[in-house]
Amino acid sequence: MKFLITLARMYPLQSVLMVLGLLLAGLLEGVGLSLMLPLLTLAVKSQPGSAESAGTVAGDDASGLEQVVAEAFAVVGISPTVGALLSIMIAAMVLKSVMMLIAKRQVGYTVARVATDLRLALLRALLTTRWEHYLSQPVGSLANAMATEANRAARAYLSGIMMTSFLIQTLVYAGVAFMVSWKVTMLALAAGIIILYILKRFVQKARMGGVRQTKVLKSLLALMADTLQSIKPLKAMGRENLADYLLKQKTERLNKALRKQVFNKEALKAFQEPLLMIFLAVGLYAVLVHWHLPLATVMVLAYLSAQLLSKVNKIQERYQEMVIFESAYWSLHNTTREVEQQKESITGTRQPVLKDKIYFDTVSFAYEDQQVLNQASLSFPRGKITTIVGPSGIGKTTILDLVTGLLRPQEGEVWIDKLPLHEVHMKSWRRMIGYVPQETLLLHDSILNNVTLGDPDLDQQDAIDALQAAGVWEFVETLPQGLHSIVGERGGKISGGQRQRIAIARALVHKPQMLILDEPTSALDPDNEAAIFDTLKQLRGKLTILVISHQPALVDLADFTFRIQDGKVVELTGRSANSLDATETPGAAEPTSAADAQPVKIQ
Repeated sequence: MKFLITLARMYPLQSVLMVLGLLLAGLLEGVGLSLMLPLLTLAVKSQPGSAESAGTVAGDDASGLEQVVAEAFAVVGISPTVGALLSIMIAAMVLKSVMMLIAKRQVGYTVARVATDLRLALLRALLTTRWEHYLSQPVGSLANAMATEANRAARAYLSGIMMTSFLIQTLVYAGVAFMVSWKVTMLALAAGIIILYILKRFVQKARMGGVRQTKVLKSLLALMADTLQSIKPLKAMGRENLADYLLKQKTERLNKALRKQVFNKEALKAFQEPLLMIFLAVGLYAVLVHWHLPLATVMVLAYLSAQLLSKVNKIQERYQEMVIFESAYWSLHNTTREVEQQKESITGTRQPVLKDKIYFDTVSFAYEDQQVLNQASLSFPRGKITTIVGPSGIGKTTILDLVTGLLRPQEGEVWIDKLPLHEVHMKSWRRMIGYVPQETLLLHDSILNNVTLGDPDLDQQDAIDALQAAGVWEFVETLPQGLHSIVGERGGKISGGQRQRIAIARALVHKPQMLILDEPTSALDPDNEAAIFDTLKQLRGKLTILVISHQPALVDLADFTFRIQDGKVVELTGRSANSLDATETPGAAEPTSAADAQPVKIQ
């Protein structure tokens, strides 16, 4: 019940409205049910040969329920005839149906809101988490939390609300039955409790199956996301069977958990019906043989008892469904809380203005025991093209992350002109940056949406301007649907060079002051590489451009070239820059003289 209480606190107004609606519907149903016994009593008295008058429901042998109905009719001045009883019964049931519709509509809206809010809570937490923490999260697991776990949590909430609805109906039936015969009512309630106890093991096993399902789904979808990203090379090498091998074991575990869940759910239903019939038979025997109640009373009690036990069974069924799916909520809740605890700390408030340069002042940074930068100093002058080279894993991308504020120096400081980066309003600074990652990821969407990313502040002309600046507009114009052409999964319908230039257009569309490119030509042929170089030449002087690259031509294009070496940063000049090998390896193109490689001095 902790799950229901937690969500009720999250949605207090919606919860109150739902419960009130269900309660009013239950009370109206109770009004209709309370008229059954007086109606049957009148019907029996009106049969031919009956010595009693059919004009009243009250008498010396009337039950407590009949007395209550008679007194209620007397208060409002209506004679409790068959016509009046039927009219009020129909009106109560119609109003009950209307109230139930309103309540269930509110239930549906709230369930949809729960799923949406859970997704948004995780998304917002992810967008504000520390970069180091985000890198440690499996993308497939996060996608599972967004989609599968949010849906399953909403289903758990729906089952809990339906359980509450059946509980209210049970109380209504019990109240009406109690006024007819408290002995039979207590017998029916005792029978319901016994049924719940006998079948509780199926609920417990279903809960365990739900927890296993949540765990297996999380690991399976994380693995599936990673595998699907590698499906092209696997298929190209004829080794796609490895994907089956990797996923088969976890899929079988999921299938096993689902089978247990289905068995326990169906077993609960299968055993409920015979137990219900056994207890109804016992109750009827007691009523007919030992208590000798009137026929009308027996008929009403039989109906109420059957409905009472049926509602108890439905409560248990909905409770079982809730405990099957609620583990998804707690898993999603824990993921969101963990991400929120790793929220990026941003305290700067000063607005940045890049007039001179960005520079590193004796910056040090390490990943656990791996020292990447050690007292490194370098600068990126405004309006110039700066290239950083060095072997893979040496710390080039770390410099980019430090420039964008995704990482913070462990020693030293990053400056924007004379303003330390930690004092800068980080969102304002990042909006001044256009970033093109090494792996170009395009959406399975139109070129327009890939450039603007759906930003409502950008229009088609902004996209065209950016595509022209990136040197790809002429290609886009030749497509049958132009800007609205679909690029395919990960941009697979267009060439690598076109994908890269569309990614550059995406970085330029919001008119940044600085453009950062991580290995922009590493996977391109000479023609496409030359096209990217032409694009950068056109942007020279308009933007501050920072590039990670091993390509000699791009190094020649740069105004400044730096190499990371043993945690230090050295500037390459003269023969060192011109002779840089495109297949840079540790120790390649070492400076040939002190004049060719000099530690950068902060100006």
